[in-house]
Amino acid sequence: MPRCSRPGGSAIAAPDPSAAPDPSAAPDPSTAAEPCAALVTDFDGTMTARDFYSLVSERLLPPDLPDHWGQYRAGHVTHFEALQRIFASLGRHSEAELLEVMDAMGLDEGLAGSVARLTEHGWEVVVVSAGCSWYVDRLLASAGVEPEVHANPGRFVPGQGLLMQRPEASPFVSHELGVDKAAVVRDRLARRERVAFAGDGWPDLDAARLVPAELRFARGDLATAAAAEGLAFQRFERWSQIVDEVVGP
Repeated sequence: MPRCSRPGGSAIAAPDPSAAPDPSAAPDPSTAAEPCAALVTDFDGTMTARDFYSLVSERLLPPDLPDHWGQYRAGHVTHFEALQRIFASLGRHSEAELLEVMDAMGLDEGLAGSVARLTEHGWEVVVVSAGCSWYVDRLLASAGVEPEVHANPGRFVPGQGLLMQRPEASPFVSHELGVDKAAVVRDRLARRERVAFAGDGWPDLDAARLVPAELRFARGDLATAAAAEGLAFQRFERWSQIVDEVVGP
């Protein structure tokens, strides 16, 4: 797909690798323009191979724990409340054990290079997660990237587990998910020429509906849900594949 363009239709030029920087030169306002496009992306199972919740369930949850996820699927509690209760049940484990689970999520190995390519082509990356910033921020930092992140804040407290809260001060707070992914997409649609969305879960469907089919990327439950309602999408296996689609190989 072609590069997005600045208002007025002029394409964003790629940086000239042969040009030596002039440390005495004043900043050029034209090179500091806002991005003209945005990739809004889920985190768990989208930028990573596995969900934090799924790995926690397999490795750390006590066998006598109430079925919080089943209560969510039955409509008795919200998605946020189910995850909040599950994460709070991890108090018998150490933070080191949770960090081992985090490391097993399998962050896309091409993440840093892919983010750099998007940036060069005028795209910003906006991460939207119904999970917890405790692990989202750590994994992104480990890859050396600093995208805009909207996730539920949390902290690990020994004996109490991973304590997650809604981002109440955020303009994108959601009672159901903690973070309203569709609201973030609508915000970018109002301010960017092109907006893509990528996700893998049922909670991603509302956000995915808002972008055009060629910029709607899905796998897992999101792909199943989209197909069930006849919603066209681009299938992906690794997050870095999406970058090849939006800016070219």
